Amino acid sequence: MIYECIITTTNTDGSAHIAPFGIREREGSVLISPFRPSSSLDNLLRTGHAVVNATDDVRIFAGSLTGRRDWPVFKAQQIEGWVLQAALSHRELVLEAVHDNDIRPELCFRVVHEAIHAPFKGFNRAQAAVLEAAVLVSRLHMLPPDKIDSELRYLTIAMDKTAGEQEKLAWTWLMEKIENFRAELSGENQA
Repeated sequence: MIYECIITTTNTDGSAHIAPFGIREREGSVLISPFRPSSSLDNLLRTGHAVVNATDDVRIFAGSLTGRRDWPVFKAQQIEGWVLQAALSHRELVLEAVHDNDIRPELCFRVVHEAIHAPFKGFNRAQAAVLEAAVLVSRLHMLPPDKIDSELRYLTIAMDKTAGEQEKLAWTWLMEKIENFRAELSGENQA
């Protein structure tokens, strides 16, 4: 099973790097498998630390994929790292093993601290739609345009019926990213 969350890592200047990830768990370990090249991968290998943040603020997922990475954080307790202020819960991780791969290495982490900050009330359909659209945006270079269009048509139904202001803003950011990606492919963004 894959869990969608926000991973915070630490950049070389000590600042937080915020990125959405699907993580897995196996035999008590948290598995993170970033594609190469990746700032998150570089940070994870250099520091050996990460924080898994569970949040229901879908703007952070969309924002991280569209260049909006400046979200409030606070210092982790057991590692040199950062916790999202909007985290409902978080887990602080220490790297234990790396299974190398040219495309997508698998990093195995041990949880050294976890905390619950607020209750998780569940996702509404628009929040789930934003998460699915964020996954599509993260794979624009890998998916055919008709697949993206088909998925977005379906996800738009949930947005139209259940979106609040945060979900609408996140959706707008993702749709702009898709439009800009397509314009670059067609040469329309060239000056």
